[in-house]
Amino acid sequence: MDDKTTKTVEMTAEEQAQFAAFKAEQEKKARQQKRKENREMYAQIVDEQVALAIPELKSLSEQIKTVKETVFGNFKSVLDIKADVMNMTRDGQHSHTFTTSDGMMRLTLGSNTIDAYRDTVEDGIEMVRAYIESLAKDENSRTLVNAVMRLLARDQKGTLKASRVLQLRKMADDSGDETFQEGVRIIEEAYQPAETKQYIRAEYKDEKGWHIIPLSVTDA
Repeated sequence: MDDKTTKTVEMTAEEQAQFAAFKAEQEKKARQQKRKENREMYAQIVDEQVALAIPELKSLSEQIKTVKETVFGNFKSVLDIKADVMNMTRDGQHSHTFTTSDGMMRLTLGSNTIDAYRDTVEDGIEMVRAYIESLAKDENSRTLVNAVMRLLARDQKGTLKASRVLQLRKMADDSGDETFQEGVRIIEEAYQPAETKQYIRAEYKDEKGWHIIPLSVTDA
């Protein structure tokens, strides 16, 4: 029988260092390749899921739009009857709430609005400002002037807030001054709020109280 011998290959320190560097480089490339494959797999999953979700959400959006238009269309005649029965105009009222006779269901239809004015608002503002500034003669009157000027200040969008005009109206009425009152009246008549988006708020009541029916993806 022949003797089998195992030959041990000894490497120099330099060769060991080169082998270790080679092995580390191979492992690094393997890790990079694995990460690349993972990124590709992730991108593929994202593509698949987004492609599935978008048509569903488009369909949901169209359904919501259709239902919204139907509800507003159905209530158009209701609003006309309400205006006639209540002997009121629909101008200036931007939301309407309807509750069933048994008090168990409630629906609110409305439009979001932003404050806006015709150009004539500047005439009213100038009239009020000129009158108020003419009063600045002592400390008490200067306090009034400062208060009114704050009410005439515009917001970041350059718009006069309607809520402040209501405060101006009260101050003008309390003052009894015709110029002040006329200026505020011009501002009020120039008010022309712009409607933005229509909204629907649906609620129902049970033994636990009122519940809002979520009508958006965020709330559902």
